[in-house]
Amino acid sequence: MPNLPITMARQLRPLFTFLFALLPIRSAMAQDLDLSFAERFGRLALDCVQREYPNKIAHVLSSDADVLPPRELTPAFYGCYDWHSAVHGHWLLARLARLFPESEVANAARAALAESLTPEKIAAEVSYLEGAGRVSFERPYGLAWLLQLAAELREWDDPDARRWSEALEPLERAAAARLREWIPKLTHPIRIGEHSQTAFAFGLILDWARTAGDSETENVVRQASLRFYLDDRECPLAYEPSGHDFLSPCLAEADLMRRLLAPPEFAAWLDAFLPTIPRGEAGGIWIEPAVVSDPGDPKLAHLDGLNLSRAWMLEGIAAGLPASDPRLPALARTAQAHREAGLAAVTGEHYEGGHWLGSFAMYLVSERGGARPAPGEGGP
Repeated sequence: MPNLPITMARQLRPLFTFLFALLPIRSAMAQDLDLSFAERFGRLALDCVQREYPNKIAHVLSSDADVLPPRELTPAFYGCYDWHSAVHGHWLLARLARLFPESEVANAARAALAESLTPEKIAAEVSYLEGAGRVSFERPYGLAWLLQLAAELREWDDPDARRWSEALEPLERAAAARLREWIPKLTHPIRIGEHSQTAFAFGLILDWARTAGDSETENVVRQASLRFYLDDRECPLAYEPSGHDFLSPCLAEADLMRRLLAPPEFAAWLDAFLPTIPRGEAGGIWIEPAVVSDPGDPKLAHLDGLNLSRAWMLEGIAAGLPASDPRLPALARTAQAHREAGLAAVTGEHYEGGHWLGSFAMYLVSERGGARPAPGEGGP
């Protein structure tokens, strides 16, 4: 760099190192996002969104009248083993049809969306959500994914998508209202690696609120996030993962905070929160990918999803940092290792993982999380 002052060259060296480290990731993404990859994910979702059994329902019975099959209880989202998986299975189909309209799977994806997202079925979903004893139904994970489906449809410039978005809107509105009522009541965050975790759900909700222009929900999530996480220090990453995790409590929190803080503030917060991230060009993988001992076990298979979610969270964390941050190379290497391990597991061989891992894979390779700094000035 002969035309640059020496001091500037030194400042930019970590940026160029990170960009070179990202080359295999970008190359992998080009491969990941080819038609065959997208179609493989889509077929996994098509195999389950209208597949009623096996089914694990979280259902409060108030009387004998509530003893009904899943297709009658929740007629839009009754497949994929459970409600939240059906929801993000529909999200996968919407994203695939939006990004790959030429694929062989796109027409089938549109047909499945048209079958599920009708005013009548969504009205039944709203009625179910608002039924007695269901105040905590799919809260926060499933409701956050419902909002992601709504965001995908809102962003899709397509007449069918606009019709589906309009049909989904009553349930979207009900889910957002349920979350806005609940979040301020929380006195502590939920820091586990499964569905109840608040950090991951808050990230999905925040992204939806910005897409939908819902400043009220955005502010509720923002204030709760800062209240829960701004003063956190030295997250115990050595205790991760738990045996059934599909989300990292530490990385999900950091991936949320990069949505809320400007890069300099986020870099300082990350110094205190995850001080063990290696700095500089040398070194190997910071965190090793998890290994699944039995992919046919529905709980043990969660660790395949952990590798996928860690990959996108690491990329998000890197995107939230200043371009000269010396932690970028280690984050890139670690994200790539998790990407490779996670995507290799998305085979569909076992329904226990196949009914949901495709959604996590699509979220990763299509960069649905944004992997970009928070808009505006950021800061608390």
